[in-house]
Amino acid sequence: MPMQVLTNLFIALLWTALQEDWSVLTFISGYFAGMIVLFLMRRFLPANFYLITFLNIIKLAVVFIQELFISSFMVIKQIIRPRLAIAPGTLTLETDLESDLEVTLLALLLTLTPGSVVIKVSEDNRTFFVHVLDTSDSNEALINSKIRFENSIKRVTRKCLN
Repeated sequence: MPMQVLTNLFIALLWTALQEDWSVLTFISGYFAGMIVLFLMRRFLPANFYLITFLNIIKLAVVFIQELFISSFMVIKQIIRPRLAIAPGTLTLETDLESDLEVTLLALLLTLTPGSVVIKVSEDNRTFFVHVLDTSDSNEALINSKIRFENSIKRVTRKCLN
């Protein structure tokens, strides 16, 4: 992906030099021309087209923000009750993510959502041990969050077009 960005910048600079107009608009039009060239050559590139990856990163951020609001609402709901009726505990979650980057990203995203903390990841990187605020209503919500995060992480880190 970094090579695609550098190639696109080179095409934009080449475009600007050939136009003999060093204005910002000429550079931007060259950058868009470079994007079109790279998009047409995407079959021959070893990685995803970088704009697809960038859009998938934005989608992952949106999924995280949604999960953050949902889990924050659940924590606030627990806090404002007159009597604290929580059952904290530890849950295990299985994952099918493969690389260290994917596993680390999932662990960080699960930890950043309120009410859950990843305590440990197994040696084979397949099992997460997660401490949750309330085991009675967190189990299903945590599994749904994990599935959404996993799908978004796979779209960012793996070569696929969906």
